[in-house]
Amino acid sequence: MSELAALAGEIHACCRCPRLVAWREEAARTKRAAYRDETYWGRPVAGFGDPKARVLLVGLAPAAHGGNRTGRVFTGDRSGDFLFGALHRAGFANQAESRNRGDGLELHDAYVTAIVRCAPPANRPSADERAECQGWLEAELDLLANARVAVALGGEAWRQLLRVFRERGLAAPRPAPRFGHGVEAAVGEWTLLGAYHPSQQNTFTGRLTPAMLDAVLGRARELAASSA
Repeated sequence: MSELAALAGEIHACCRCPRLVAWREEAARTKRAAYRDETYWGRPVAGFGDPKARVLLVGLAPAAHGGNRTGRVFTGDRSGDFLFGALHRAGFANQAESRNRGDGLELHDAYVTAIVRCAPPANRPSADERAECQGWLEAELDLLANARVAVALGGEAWRQLLRVFRERGLAAPRPAPRFGHGVEAAVGEWTLLGAYHPSQQNTFTGRLTPAMLDAVLGRARELAASSA
């Protein structure tokens, strides 16, 4: 078993946050009507992707009827459709959509994860819940030895990554760079890129377009190539 697979097993067994445990299990019991015949994952969701990835993409948390259902982050919902379509266009994924854990999706030179591993009520984890999950993100960073480019999908991921990098002793700009789409910051040996989260709130309103996400992923590929 690989170290990342062993870590995933530990993440899947986590029960540290009572509120999140209750919510993820309630969603798995009640289900959405469209998925009433499916068995929900209903557990914490680990990251996944290429163990040799140079690009790390970090979101907020699995969706109650997306990743909490499928067991894979950004899978089985509109946000995932938008993200994996962009990853496919950029050459990071072998297919443009992901419906379940066994659908054949493979990531190349990219690894996708989240700062919180359980679906939170109203998609809003508390500060304590983010802090409890921070160790899982740090453990993934330790095992992704080639990763030097981090794409923060949303402001929460941006701020959490900056916090993690600083606590690991990496030199970061001060004052802290503010999140924005396309913003770029050097943090030690890492480059942090900001991208609006591919939520329906952003994609349906045109705040985030395919071209905008393509541009950030294209920049991530350029930076990864220069770090090789």
